[in-house]
Amino acid sequence: MDPEASLHARAARLRAEIEAHNHRYYVLDQPSIPDAEYDRLMRELVDLEREHPQLQTADSPTQRVGGEPAAGFEQVHHRVAMLSLDNAYTDEELIAFDQRNRQRLGMEGEISYSAEPKLDGVAISLRYERGMLVQASTRGDGTTGEDVTRNVRTIRAVPLRLRSAAPPVLLEVRGEVYLPKKGFETLNARAVAQGERLFANPRNAAAGSIRQLDPQLAAARPLAFYAYGFGETGDMVMSPTHSAGLALLRSLGLPVSGLCEVVEGVDGCLRYYARMVDKRAGLPYEIDGVVFKVDDEALRKELGAVSRAPRWAIARKFPAEEVLSIVEGVDFQVGRTGAITPVARLKPVFVGGVTVSNATLHNFDELERKDVRPGDTVVVRRAGDVIPEIAAVLLERRPKGSRVVHMPQQCPACGSDVIKPEGQAIARCTGGLVCSAQRRQGLAHFASRRAMDIDGLGEKLIEQLVASGLVESPADLYRLPPGRLLDLERMGEKSVAGLLAAIAGSRQTSLARFLFALGIPGVGEATAAALAAHFGQLERLEQATEAGLQEVPDVGPAIAAAVHAFFAQEHNREVIAELRRLGVSWPEDAGVRSQASPLAGKTLVLTGTLAHMTREEAEARIRELGGKVSGSVSGRSSYLVCGENPGSKLARAQALGVPVLGEAEFLAYLDEDGLKT
Repeated sequence: MDPEASLHARAARLRAEIEAHNHRYYVLDQPSIPDAEYDRLMRELVDLEREHPQLQTADSPTQRVGGEPAAGFEQVHHRVAMLSLDNAYTDEELIAFDQRNRQRLGMEGEISYSAEPKLDGVAISLRYERGMLVQASTRGDGTTGEDVTRNVRTIRAVPLRLRSAAPPVLLEVRGEVYLPKKGFETLNARAVAQGERLFANPRNAAAGSIRQLDPQLAAARPLAFYAYGFGETGDMVMSPTHSAGLALLRSLGLPVSGLCEVVEGVDGCLRYYARMVDKRAGLPYEIDGVVFKVDDEALRKELGAVSRAPRWAIARKFPAEEVLSIVEGVDFQVGRTGAITPVARLKPVFVGGVTVSNATLHNFDELERKDVRPGDTVVVRRAGDVIPEIAAVLLERRPKGSRVVHMPQQCPACGSDVIKPEGQAIARCTGGLVCSAQRRQGLAHFASRRAMDIDGLGEKLIEQLVASGLVESPADLYRLPPGRLLDLERMGEKSVAGLLAAIAGSRQTSLARFLFALGIPGVGEATAAALAAHFGQLERLEQATEAGLQEVPDVGPAIAAAVHAFFAQEHNREVIAELRRLGVSWPEDAGVRSQASPLAGKTLVLTGTLAHMTREEAEARIRELGGKVSGSVSGRSSYLVCGENPGSKLARAQALGVPVLGEAEFLAYLDEDGLKT
């Protein structure tokens, strides 16, 4: 093929591809590629036609603004075209825009620009006649749009009547309909509850909402509106500057962004852009860039426009937050609590201002829903500091023979079984006592005050113990060599002696504390106490079935599955056996005594300050004896334990007739291993 024919063929392919994407975006509301990819295609075609004018055709996407109007809506002819904007993707392109303007105007000084955030929504034209809203229409192809008046009338931000005693005979207002971030979250949450398709982003949600044939559906969606310019104005006397025009729109009751301001020259534009980059994440709505417009209306007329965009305005786009990449593989990361997270390894791409080579898939339900496979072409999204994620898979580009990714059966870090309880999205490693990925978190929990209570064993010391290879499991704590401890940072003889004494003291504990210290997913203090009270002995608990575990009060299927899976792992049982061999023990009859205790099944509430024990110690003692602790008094409360300076709980207990125990009485009853009934 000769070079000329090759150029014609490439231009034809680009036009066809862009038009196909226009149809999906503007007509079907089902975009298949991110904005950055669309912009890349359009820029390639623009550059091709600029370098080779003979390639340009009358129906080229470069010669019009948008897509065809959709069937189902009346068509509206725009007497003043709704032009698009040229884009600047770098500071250099913005500087070149300013230089072109000054050259065309023959100006040596600075140009004043009106600056405003570029909302990511749907362009709308509002037509007011004698102050009344008579028509609202979409951009369409820039010349012909769609009549969406009934839907726009449902947007509370759009005034049905202008606030003016003498409104203009004719005024067309141009602006953007958008969906605030909170509204978008609410809309998608409602879609999940109703089993409907989720919207990919607020822009698509706004487009889908404004083009509902049933206005009641549009009314149910929290759309908003900002005005940013004028269309047809008839005999209306216009303001000399764009900024004054925006002030006029505000005075007529139309919403205008509070972030609009006038800046001087290209340096002012660059500073404004930098401020918007910083503000972006905290704004209540999505923006994808900044728009700069020559503020002086007379200068605008002198600069004019090309077929699809004005010369006096430009959009400085933010770094792309959605791009295409290829999935090279799917790995599995183990978190500090044993959660297994699938992570896609990507062909590196530049998105959101950084190079990204990994994207989270959140959990296995998300992986299954999106059906991400190695070799897939995917849309990668990164917003601000948010972890990159895969927003969508382009199924039409999926290679033949691709394989579904399944949840691993064994933990990639330690080889223990992986379980995913029914109804839960998170899969977890069951090797909590041996898994290297969970080691630091597990040891910190094991040593915490409400577990084994090893004073002086904080996170920084744990990091040193793990890094030096001295501790791999909790059992290693009970055979630490004093000489090696002295080599650690900030560990003198006194510190080492104190730590070893605390470890030795922790050997004598309770079954409930020990179970809590194991860090079994879902087993907090109350559940650990309930398990200890029900089974009495660790051996009975280790051998319990899931059905048997569910006989324990407040233990449901998910916790029962987690407990059963934990004790089914030989690694975990070996560590527990080693802990017991090294002297960790508890009263063997504690469970029997708690079952027989009058406290078993009773609910106690604590108020005030206890002189002889902390609130936490009192709660632990109650749980060890089979009781429950509640934070509030109700008719179901069995006792209120009252210390010094009680709060409002005392008055409520007296009003409800709940028995009140003073501290001395409470301690005496505890010494008797239970409460009198």
